[in-house]
Amino acid sequence: MATIYEVASMAGVSPSTVSRVLNGQNVSAEKARRVREAAKALSFTPSRIARTLRLQTSEVIALVIPDIENPFFTAMARGVEDVAQAAGYSVVLCNSDEDHAKEARYLDIAIEAKMAGVILAAAGDNCDLSGLIERNRPVVAVDRSPHGFDIDAVMVDNRAGGRTATAALQSQGFSRIACITGPRDVETAVHRADGWRDAARTTGPVDERYLKYADFRVDGGNKAMRELLAMPEPPDAVFVANNLMGVGALQVLAQSGQLPPALGVAVFGDLPFAPIAPMAITVIPLPARRLGVTAANLLLDRINGDDQPPRTIVLRNQAA
Repeated sequence: MATIYEVASMAGVSPSTVSRVLNGQNVSAEKARRVREAAKALSFTPSRIARTLRLQTSEVIALVIPDIENPFFTAMARGVEDVAQAAGYSVVLCNSDEDHAKEARYLDIAIEAKMAGVILAAAGDNCDLSGLIERNRPVVAVDRSPHGFDIDAVMVDNRAGGRTATAALQSQGFSRIACITGPRDVETAVHRADGWRDAARTTGPVDERYLKYADFRVDGGNKAMRELLAMPEPPDAVFVANNLMGVGALQVLAQSGQLPPALGVAVFGDLPFAPIAPMAITVIPLPARRLGVTAANLLLDRINGDDQPPRTIVLRNQAA
C-alpha cells in the first residue's frame, strides 16, 4: 500500500502539502492537481484511523432504535444507511430494546468511539444527551423527541394520525371506539392517544376506560385487547397506535370470533402480517424510510458545519 511520502515524492511536494490537499485545505490548483494525480496513480487511500485521530471524529454514525424486530424501524434504518453510505459514512445499528440503561450505554459508546453523530429514536422522554451535546456531537431525533434538549428532529404528525384513524372508524358507524397506545413516557404514544381523544370529543365525552397503555409490541396489543373485550360494555371498534400491537389485537379478535368489520379496527403503521385479510382494516401508513433519509441528511448537514438553529421536520401521513 502506498504511503503519503510516496505520493509527495511523485507529486514533487511535501507530505504536509499532500495532507492539506486530502483534507480540503487551501493549496494552489497546480499542486492539488499533481497530488491527486499521484494519489490516483499509486492507488493511495488515506488512513481512516489517522483521519479519526486528526479530526477527533470517525466516519461512523450511530443509529439507536428501540426495537430492531419492528419492520418500521428496519425500514427507517435502510433510509439512514442509504444516505450515509452515499456520503462515505458507515452506520452502527444499536437496538435499545426500550431499555433506558442500554440506550445510555450506546450513547456513551458513540462518545468513546468518536462517532461523527447520532440518530436517535429514544426509548422514552427522559433520555440524557448531555454527554454528546457537551462534546459538540450532532444528534438528530427521529420518530421520538427527548425532552429538555434543543436538537434537530424528524417526526410524523402523530396526533393527526390518531385523529384520522379514529374519525375513519366513526365514519363507519362505530361509537364505542377504544385506543391501544404505547408506554405513557413515550411521546409518540401520548400524541396518538391525544388524536384519539380529539376525534372522540366530536361525538361526546371521552371515556378514558377505553384507553389502554401497552408496550408497542405484539404481546402488549394482545393483552390490551383481551382487557377491552372483558369490559362490561366492550368497545365496538379499536384504534391501535402501532403495527405490532395491531397484530396482537387482531390475534385476539380472530380467536374470539369478532373480526372486522363486525368490530372495527384501525392501525397506525403498516401491518407486517395479520391473521385476517387486510382490506377489512383501516391503516394509517408511516413514511418510515423517508424518516430515515430525512434524519440522515439533517445529521450530515450538521457534521459538515451547518450551524443554523435546530429545526423539526414533520412528515405527513394519510389513511389507506
